[in-house]
Amino acid sequence: MNKEILKKREKLISIIEKYDNLIVAFSGGVDSTFLLKIAHEILNGNVVAVTARSSLHPERETDFAIKFAKDLGIKHIVIQSREMSQPDFVANTKERCYICKKMLAQDLLKLASEMGVSDIAHGANMDDLDDYRPGFKAAEEMGIIAPLVDAGMAKKDIRMLSNKMGLDTWNKPSMACLASRIPYGTPITDEVLKKIDRAEQFVLSFGFLSCRVRYHNEVARIEVSPGDFKRLFDDKTRMAIISKFQEIGFLYISMDMEGYIEGSMNRSFYKKQANIIA
Repeated sequence: MNKEILKKREKLISIIEKYDNLIVAFSGGVDSTFLLKIAHEILNGNVVAVTARSSLHPERETDFAIKFAKDLGIKHIVIQSREMSQPDFVANTKERCYICKKMLAQDLLKLASEMGVSDIAHGANMDDLDDYRPGFKAAEEMGIIAPLVDAGMAKKDIRMLSNKMGLDTWNKPSMACLASRIPYGTPITDEVLKKIDRAEQFVLSFGFLSCRVRYHNEVARIEVSPGDFKRLFDDKTRMAIISKFQEIGFLYISMDMEGYIEGSMNRSFYKKQANIIA
C-alpha cells in the first residue's frame, strides 16, 4: 500500500480522535461502513450508528447494516425517515437530495441532542464533490461532518483500505437511493419505488454484481456493466427478465448500450443548465 493512502488513513484517525463521541449516518455502503469501522476502533463504545429506513432504500441494504453493527457490537439505531411525507421531495425536483438530506440531518441532530452526542458524521468522500450532489450541500449546512473528505479520501482509497481491513464491502457496488432511478419531474411514489426495487433484485438474483433499473414510466432501462452484456442476453436470462418485468408492470424492457454509469440520470439536469447558460 502506498505512502499517500497510509498518510490519508493517519489523517482520518487524527480527525476522529478529536471527538469524544460520534453518530455515524450508516447506510451499509462502502463509505459509511469503512467510516463506522474506523470510528468504532478509535472511539469504541462512544460511537453510535444510525440507519434511516424507508421505501427509498432496498431492504437488503438495511438488513446488511443491522447485521454489520450487531456483529461488531456497535450501538445501532434504525429510524424511519420522513422524506416521502414532504411534497417538494415527492415532486422530484432537482433539489430532492437536498430536501431528503436536510430532513435526515434534522432527525439526526434531534437524536444526537437527546443522546448527548456532540457530532454527526456521514460517509461522503472526495469523489462526491465531482458530481451534482445537493445532499452534500444540505449536510454541510446542517453541520454534519465529512471526515473522509477532510482526510482527502477518494472511493479508490476507501476500497483499498477496506480490503486491507477485511471488510466485505471493499468491492461492493456503489448504491444510491432508489429515487435516483427516476428522472427529475416524474413523481416519486411508493409504488414506483417498489417496482424498481423488485426489478433490480430480480436482475441481481442472476449473479450480476451491479445493476440499475432506470424508470421511464412504461419503460424499464437496465444498466449493467458492459462486461455483463453477454450474460444479460443469454436467452434463458433475457426471457426470464422480460417475463418478470412485465409481471412487475413494465410494458417495455430495454438495455442501456453504454452500460452502468453512476449519476447518469443527472445528464438531463446538466443539459438544461447548459441550455440556460447558452
